[in-house]
Amino acid sequence: MLISVALGQVLSLLICGIGLTSKYLSEDFHANTPVFQSFLNYILLFLVYTTTLAVRQGEENLLAILRRRWWKYLILGLIDLEANYLVVKAYQYTTLTSVQLLDCFVIPVVILLSWFFLLVRYKAVHFLGIVVCILGMGCMVGADVLVGRHQGAGENKLVGDLLVLGGATLYGISNVWEEYIVRTLSRVEFLGMIGLFGAFFSGIQLAIMEHKELLKVPWDWQIGLLYVGFSACMFGLYSFMPIVIKKTSATAVNLSLLTADLYSLFCGLFLFHYKFSGLYLLSFFTTLIGLVLYSSTATYTAQDPRVYKQFRNPAGPVVDLPAAAQVEPSVTYTSLGQETEEEPRVRVA
Repeated sequence: MLISVALGQVLSLLICGIGLTSKYLSEDFHANTPVFQSFLNYILLFLVYTTTLAVRQGEENLLAILRRRWWKYLILGLIDLEANYLVVKAYQYTTLTSVQLLDCFVIPVVILLSWFFLLVRYKAVHFLGIVVCILGMGCMVGADVLVGRHQGAGENKLVGDLLVLGGATLYGISNVWEEYIVRTLSRVEFLGMIGLFGAFFSGIQLAIMEHKELLKVPWDWQIGLLYVGFSACMFGLYSFMPIVIKKTSATAVNLSLLTADLYSLFCGLFLFHYKFSGLYLLSFFTTLIGLVLYSSTATYTAQDPRVYKQFRNPAGPVVDLPAAAQVEPSVTYTSLGQETEEEPRVRVA
């Protein structure tokens, strides 16, 4: 449980680094280049993971994967890119408080998609942990309002709020899809395909929408260092997140990421002279308590009752199937209780 919470906090710290470097670039150096920043990350993923797939042999080779699933990764790459772009763009139209609150919409999206597509089932303690985490987020937003933290222009809140909701929805889709891939296929395949199609789409979007902004950037060693720092944190986040999702879940990861804003805030107390409020500490510990509650009990995966009845007779012994029989879908039956000699684990495929 503690390892799960700690792994999530590593991701939050990486997002904190991403936020700080982005803030310096946009506010101190007036470099508003979110697509270019994403493009740098996708290029790094391409150079490391896509080339790894290219030199592999057999069914895990890049061309073999593209022949079987190219259109799925094309859609996923576009979703991942636009999720990042929409949330960053929303800051130009709405307030910081709105972004922080509405970005939590990713949590119910992930829960619903996991329930219907990954067949994940939750217990009461999981929902209690989720509610406590969101209450912690509410404390942070309330503290921001009380201390008068800069909220942004908020010139067209409706547009900004819709952008945040759209970005959160795409984040949820991307995270659940990522969980499915890293559990059933491989982490390297996911990152390699994201690097390939993410670089392709972000390059097109950069050429169309952001080339003028890129020419306005006053390049020097400080800006270059900030871009390097941003790219390193982003690459670390993308590389490490599949490992954490596989060990926990997409829902647990998104709950852990709620503390990223708090880490950024604590850094801002020293770097940007933000005002302090005791509610920030309350928010941090409330969110951590919610994470511990959620991680204290494992979720479980629902089995198709028709398949369950077909391959296991509750009143008798396990039925052995002929080796040549073709069974659809493939099923793994695992006893949820302690295994005994009378009830061994059986795999039917």
